[in-house]
Amino acid sequence: MRFAILLFTTLTVAAAQPRYDLLLKGGHVLDGKNQINAVRDVAIKDHKIAAVAASIPASQAAKVVDVSGLYVTPGLVDIHVHVYAGTGMRGAYSGDNSVYPDGHTLRVGVTTVVDAGSSGWRNFEDFKDRVIDRSKTRVYAMLNIVGKGMGGGPIEQNIQDMDPEATANMAKKHKGVVVGIKTAHYQGPEWVAVDRGLEAGRLAGLPLMVDFGAFRTERPFEDLVLKKLRPGDIYTHTFLAWVPMLDARGNFRQYLFDAQKRGVIFDVGHGGGSFVWRHAAPAIKAGFRPDSISTDLHIGSMNAGMKDMLNVMSKFLNLGLPLDDVILRSTWHPARQMNLTQYGHLTVGAPADVAVLRLHKGDFGFTDVYGARMKGAQKLECELTILDGKVVYDLNGLTRQDWDKLPKNYEPQAAAWDGTLSAGVRARLPARP
Repeated sequence: MRFAILLFTTLTVAAAQPRYDLLLKGGHVLDGKNQINAVRDVAIKDHKIAAVAASIPASQAAKVVDVSGLYVTPGLVDIHVHVYAGTGMRGAYSGDNSVYPDGHTLRVGVTTVVDAGSSGWRNFEDFKDRVIDRSKTRVYAMLNIVGKGMGGGPIEQNIQDMDPEATANMAKKHKGVVVGIKTAHYQGPEWVAVDRGLEAGRLAGLPLMVDFGAFRTERPFEDLVLKKLRPGDIYTHTFLAWVPMLDARGNFRQYLFDAQKRGVIFDVGHGGGSFVWRHAAPAIKAGFRPDSISTDLHIGSMNAGMKDMLNVMSKFLNLGLPLDDVILRSTWHPARQMNLTQYGHLTVGAPADVAVLRLHKGDFGFTDVYGARMKGAQKLECELTILDGKVVYDLNGLTRQDWDKLPKNYEPQAAAWDGTLSAGVRARLPARP
């Protein structure tokens, strides 16, 4: 008899336990990897995507959030940022030009970023300790071929500090965190920065991303993308004004299609100086689409034409790319390019990184790096960001209850469930039973 009662009690308790921690209900899911473009419910359990289905009963979840009329996407992946902040280096991306990531990523649905070469093999471990290991945002890195990274001025032109073997050794030491090699800003007439970057990539088994620096006749851009770069290597700043993109008649040049066909990846890398409408518009019209959309986030770009990831994505939406394609090139494509294939999709079992976006219709304006404006009728805004199964940004309190419907002493009941309270508030909460 006691055994029967115990068994009944155990089964009753088990049945009462919610199957899922969080359920996003009624949103339009856009998941390019899994070719989902439809209204679906998304369930999360133990920090993982647990189910994506047409209808999941609300009774099966501890917390249900109505996201009807919104778009549910994988957490956005930005593979070109500069976040090596706090070193005190003036005028350098290994210092004052960088930003701490969490203040600029989570609020726009970005859950994973790749720092694009702010550090090199000499200072990467400081960057890792200072930023990567302390950030809520998932931060990965490309190592600059220059040992001291993006220190500005003569530091970045120092050929003697471009050491492929030392760079590759540091990358292999931190395999899984270092995901690529970067060369940037080189002004000389030689191919040395590219060649040594390629060698470091070969030794470490990693892709090379190239910011071409000065465009010189001694090292033609066409040779970079048609001869030098390997399939899987990345050219960033695709819509930079200096890229020889149009012929004398204003027609888009075929060699760029040829380079893309041979496997060279073209990344947006908008930045503070690397995106002009007079290239982007004819390129999209000709059918040339960037493989990945990225920001080149830094202190200059975020307060100028670039602004943030959703602003850049909205530009391509207004240039004519379908929304599902814009999402694909901001999630699965960049994740795959960096071999971070655990992210950028909503596959069951994947880390629960999710962005819930609202698409506004109206009268908007978007500017390029020279201040030229393009009018647009669509603009993306982030309502909710979930990182590793936890709500880390909630613009309009979608996950919260109205204060006047809660008990008088409502602080723990209102917010403690999802771990998003500030440390100061959390410290004052009573211990959980």
